[in-house]
Amino acid sequence: MNALELKKQFPILNQQVNGNDLVYLDSAATSQKPLSVIEKVEDYYRRYNSNVHRGVHTLGTLATDGYEGAREKVRSFIGAQSIEEIIFVRGTTTALNLVASSYGRANVKEGDEIVLTPMEHHSNIIPWQQLAKATGATLKYIPLQEDGTIDLKDVENTVTEKTKIVTMMHVSNVLGTVNPVKEVAEIAHRHGAIMVVDGAQSTPHMKIDVQDLDCDFFAFSGHKMVGPTGIGALYGKKKWLESMEPVEFGGEMIDFVGLYDSTWKELPWKFEGGTPIIAGAIGLGAAIDFLNEVGLSEIEKHEQELAHYAMEQMSEIEGMTIYGPKHRAGVVTFNLDDVHPHDVATALDADGIAVRAGHHCAQPLMKWLNVTATARASFYLYNTKDDVDRLVTGLVKTKEYFGDVF
Repeated sequence: MNALELKKQFPILNQQVNGNDLVYLDSAATSQKPLSVIEKVEDYYRRYNSNVHRGVHTLGTLATDGYEGAREKVRSFIGAQSIEEIIFVRGTTTALNLVASSYGRANVKEGDEIVLTPMEHHSNIIPWQQLAKATGATLKYIPLQEDGTIDLKDVENTVTEKTKIVTMMHVSNVLGTVNPVKEVAEIAHRHGAIMVVDGAQSTPHMKIDVQDLDCDFFAFSGHKMVGPTGIGALYGKKKWLESMEPVEFGGEMIDFVGLYDSTWKELPWKFEGGTPIIAGAIGLGAAIDFLNEVGLSEIEKHEQELAHYAMEQMSEIEGMTIYGPKHRAGVVTFNLDDVHPHDVATALDADGIAVRAGHHCAQPLMKWLNVTATARASFYLYNTKDDVDRLVTGLVKTKEYFGDVF
């Protein structure tokens, strides 16, 4: 995989920021978009913008074909058995809320347990907090090891016969930890619980097979995988989706509407009320085409090499703390002694280097790390070792500047 050549396909990366060539190291927040995705979305709006499923005219047919064609691409991309198991949503957050609100409210009661980890993104904590408050269920957390990983023995000790839902992120957006969700799913199922996976940070970077993982629900966002913002997908096993009630009601998701009662469409459309995110879905389909052409195994290998190289180089800087395990996805979260992460990010931005600073929507994990905030560099298929070298040079410069100031 030639990252330098791939980079040329992303128009936004061919610019200068503050007089320097842009180095974009914030793909865990949102990835950049290749020209092929941008053009696909533009083509929809220019050539066949229309609503789906409703009209029999030519534009409506083209729009419906594009929208449903994208659903099939998602199905194939993650290994689902049927398009009935693919629900288009606004993103990972919406998908997880849908599961908590629909499946959770119907199947969790007082005294039941919901098991998760302290490393979760807020999107995979708050919906379960609200479910627990509404039902009287109990939240239980699997303890983390010193390096930010989980031990399957701790999973065994946390999941009980009272557990109804086990949920965790596939890859940590802070630590880069790759969680053993397949093995955790087996433990959950052995105790009669379902397994919900937050795939926001794994789907763009590694090959996903929901059949192999044997998860019951899997959520991800398009904007982190070179697709548009405002589109994502929820995979759910058909048996669960069929038993669940919609959480949004209105046009398109109905079968029959009377004055006092209504019935719902079949899967997957009963969960897609109103005009759907048509352009976003078509753009997501184009993003999947792009990632398949590059190859997910190549992307994963490239990012791991960059993360390993970055940790090696950054470890040479005095006062550097790097969080998370040695084996990780393409994320390096760090702090420089005596320099606030926001100051680090601001100083790097002055050199055209974009990193993230803050709590990364993971405040419980920040508390576990005993920090209020961190800086984070996250890599993707368009990053190179030269980008890492620019980062390291910028960090050394930042440390020297703040050392002189104080």
